[in-house]
Amino acid sequence: MSSANGRIIEGNNLEVLATLPDESVTLIYIDPPFNTGREQSRSKVTSVLAADDSTKGLVGFKGKSYERTRSDLMKYDDRFDDYWAFLEPRLREAWRLLADDGTLYLHLDYREAHYAKVMLDALFGRDSFINELIWAYDYGAKAKGRWPAKHDTILVYVKNPKNYYFNSEEVDREPYMAPGLVTAEKAAKGKLPTDVWWHTIVSPTGKEKTGYPTQKPEGILRRIVQASSREGDTVLDFFAGSGTTGAVAAALGRNFILIDQNPEALAVMRSRFAPLEGAVRFE
Repeated sequence: MSSANGRIIEGNNLEVLATLPDESVTLIYIDPPFNTGREQSRSKVTSVLAADDSTKGLVGFKGKSYERTRSDLMKYDDRFDDYWAFLEPRLREAWRLLADDGTLYLHLDYREAHYAKVMLDALFGRDSFINELIWAYDYGAKAKGRWPAKHDTILVYVKNPKNYYFNSEEVDREPYMAPGLVTAEKAAKGKLPTDVWWHTIVSPTGKEKTGYPTQKPEGILRRIVQASSREGDTVLDFFAGSGTTGAVAAALGRNFILIDQNPEALAVMRSRFAPLEGAVRFE
């Protein structure tokens, strides 16, 4: 890891986010540990709170206002209501914290991605939607009664669709699937990734493994950090888990802020960032 200015903050992420200054980070990556599959007992629609100044005037799904989008969807799906109640205040904070040229990467599985897409369209605006990235892998059990689910979704939104930072030339290239169809020079250089990323999960026996159950591979985070931040920029992950976002940011010369309240996650990060003692502080 290269020198870095890192903060690892223990606490409720929503409370901690409120203490950070406006437009202070260039890149936010989050992988929320939330599952909408649990049973719902709600029998009536939750009342809708008025929008604050950060969402007034935003136009979202099908040109509707932010508040109307939320209200309409809550009428039809309690699961959406429940998911919104969890993620919405955190995504509002993400929007506030992003610099004008900043980018949000929201990492989800197939069960939550559609809810979050509508939510972000309403909150950030559909013009701010840049990509739906598909991370495909092939590991673990295979379903027999349906197509096996072997991908995650990463939704990419920017603060300002006319002024966001993205540098594909900094991204590690990947081999051509049919190198014989391109020149030898192109085959040697490799190709830029598309919006479908084939990458193995963290190997249970590999050196990258920390033992944290939801750890994501450094290769996925490396591509994100390379493309959407510069050296010296600040990267934020407020569902930090094993700290992969910070480890990659530090290796690439970015500052980082990690937030988590899980004692297991904090123990893993203390061990993982021990080589950066003096450059990373725990709060």
